[in-house]
Amino acid sequence: MAKSAYDVYLDNCLLPVTPEKIQISINNNNSTVNLINEGEINILKKAGLTDIEFEAEIPQVKHPYAVYKDGFQGAGYYFDIFERLKTGKKPFQFIVCRNTPANKKLLNTNMKVSLEDYTITEEAGNGFDFRVKFKLKQYREYGTKTINIKLTVSKPKASAEPQRETNNSPAPAAAQTYTVVSGDCLWNIAKRFYGSGSKYTVIYDANRGVVGGNPNLIYPGQVLTIPAA
Repeated sequence: MAKSAYDVYLDNCLLPVTPEKIQISINNNNSTVNLINEGEINILKKAGLTDIEFEAEIPQVKHPYAVYKDGFQGAGYYFDIFERLKTGKKPFQFIVCRNTPANKKLLNTNMKVSLEDYTITEEAGNGFDFRVKFKLKQYREYGTKTINIKLTVSKPKASAEPQRETNNSPAPAAAQTYTVVSGDCLWNIAKRFYGSGSKYTVIYDANRGVVGGNPNLIYPGQVLTIPAA
């Protein structure tokens, strides 16, 4: 069987068999209301969280069409990873790398998600192999605000001060290094050091020898150079 046109990663785990289809639902939070004299109107709001569903084969025995990044592993190896992602209470990267038959790179998907549910199915027709259905949901970073209230005898005063995001650190004055941890991506690292995720190309260009040809694939333990501002 020919190599699949795309690879699917859950965190750093490459699925051994590419799903036959992936359903990505981009949701919205728009509201439709009925005004007395105007009829229905649509109130546009910020898009909701994206839902992702797919089903993948997880072999128990080695097949020639399966791909193993670090050598053959049985189904139990992958089940341990799935359970860790489900119960770890941490988001992780969902990555789809797409290539043409000529190995030309196409649009990739790189989204921080949570594993909402997964269902393991075992059927006699599949031999020793399993099928696992996944339900993922997009994860968005969020912060809290602190409110300082100052009271005087004559007149109460209140002021609200947004809590500063820890990711918006000032750009480094000199080059330094950063060790990748689980859940990192170049976008978030650039946001942390430069205040803007769009500057991830600065880090990528300085670390092509470490990262390789795909800026969407970085792994825990890699040491990256963070160029000066």
